[in-house]
Amino acid sequence: MAKIAVLVPCYNESMTVAKVVADFKAALPEADIYVYDNNSTDGTDEIARAAGAIVKYEYRQGKGNVIRSMFRDIDADCYLMIDGDDTYPAEHAREMCDLVLEKGVDMVIGDRLSSTYFTENKRPFHNVGNKTVRFLINKIFKSNVKDIMTGYRAFSKQFVKNFPVLSRGFEIETEMTIHALDKNFLLKEVPVNYRDRPEGSVSKLNTVRDGIRVLTTIFRLFSEYKPLKFYSLWGLLCFLLGGGFMIPVLVDYFRTGLVLRFPTLFVCVGAFIIGSLLFACGIILHAVAKKHKMLFELMMNRKDY
Repeated sequence: MAKIAVLVPCYNESMTVAKVVADFKAALPEADIYVYDNNSTDGTDEIARAAGAIVKYEYRQGKGNVIRSMFRDIDADCYLMIDGDDTYPAEHAREMCDLVLEKGVDMVIGDRLSSTYFTENKRPFHNVGNKTVRFLINKIFKSNVKDIMTGYRAFSKQFVKNFPVLSRGFEIETEMTIHALDKNFLLKEVPVNYRDRPEGSVSKLNTVRDGIRVLTTIFRLFSEYKPLKFYSLWGLLCFLLGGGFMIPVLVDYFRTGLVLRFPTLFVCVGAFIIGSLLFACGIILHAVAKKHKMLFELMMNRKDY
């Protein structure tokens, strides 16, 4: 029988963790439920243990750190990741796991945004942030993923054991999605119902701070995974700026035969040089990124994970 591991990262979720464990034990009775406690101070670990979960601890704060430990420590054929705040119902769990185990899907994305998210979620800036992140990633990576930042996902063992976790916080979901798109993993989205947190349960996501981290992650991964496009855009911007400032210099020269704006000319030449260097950097880093992708594909052929 295929082994299923349900992964529940938790930080101060004493109000909801017992229900989450019970719901997923009912939906997937053969699965092992792992709750990773991330320095909770409200007894989340003891409540989860009493509910029947296998409780482990991650003392480095941040969801990304928790996911890193989960992926390293646990061996399974299918991994189902779910938040401990009871915002995702367990009714979709079997379908998501079957897609991994029977259809060979590498990452199943629980798509909140196509169902009840915008009516249930009471934080408008979160809604704007989700739409912004979705727009940016789909444009940059030429994809059509409907929900980038969902915490409800199922993974194959191949994906889990070959995913380099670099993020420390809530930007981990964005990193997962970009990695899967860049490395051509098989993705499937399943619309899932979403319900807001119960009264008294507080979100750990800081809209401004974590929003900035997510955007910074997109910016960083854009430069790493698509360096030719990234540096070409900045190089083109330098050429456009240099060309724009060069126009009045040329107009003066053709009218008088003299260069009357030497400082402007120097700025233009500098912009052209910087733009050329950026294009060159993009070409070099594109070759490096392509080589890394080739090595990753060769590594994926190993069967020792």
